Amino acid sequence: MAVVGLVLAAGGSSRMGRPKQLAELAGRPLLEHVLAALAAAPVDRVVVALGAHAGTVLERVDLHGAEPLVVEGFQAGMGHVLARAVGALRGPAAVLVCLGDQPLVGPEVVAALVAAWRAGAGPVLTAAYDGRHGNPKLFDRRVLAELGGLSGDTGARELLAAHPEWVTAVEVGTLGSDADVDDEDGLARVARLVEVQHRTVGGQREDRADGRGRRTPGAGVGTGQRRAQGRSLHAGG
Repeated sequence: MAVVGLVLAAGGSSRMGRPKQLAELAGRPLLEHVLAALAAAPVDRVVVALGAHAGTVLERVDLHGAEPLVVEGFQAGMGHVLARAVGALRGPAAVLVCLGDQPLVGPEVVAALVAAWRAGAGPVLTAAYDGRHGNPKLFDRRVLAELGGLSGDTGARELLAAHPEWVTAVEVGTLGSDADVDDEDGLARVARLVEVQHRTVGGQREDRADGRGRRTPGAGVGTGQRRAQGRSLHAGG
């Protein structure tokens, strides 16, 4: 049962005033953190939906094996992008939707959602952080047609509000964070969280060398995969 990881990264970054996909965080572009996490997660395929600044993103961001999907009409909003992207995925068993401006989610968060879905939960699973519903979200094939009908800028929020019985929350508060980057203040806030995380992981690596430490869940991801090659796909408007 194939699970596709779908990263939404098509926005124009109007609040930030520059392409936030390319904003540097811990030495690499913001979007790359999300793609690296999915490359290390238990999904069968990763697609990144692009729109604004797509050409520059493809030139400057290591996609870690993700397939780029350029969405026409991305200016219509997240709902439009999500609908067009899901429609281009060729019938997966489930779609795990991540946002390209949430770099601290981590592969363990994704793994928890996928494991719950494979155990029978659904048709929609949402990450929960100390009880607060957040991102990412996993959608079973049974509701993908509903996603295909979305439009505008609300994403799936209104759809899920109308069908709360669909949603199972998976608590992941100890595994990661869905803190997002909307502006320069948000980038600075997330950068501070990354620095704390790196200090924590570094200390535990030293402990592990002495046989005393163990890795904190959600800290760090694999980064060895190559940049995606070839032509990018297009989803019509």
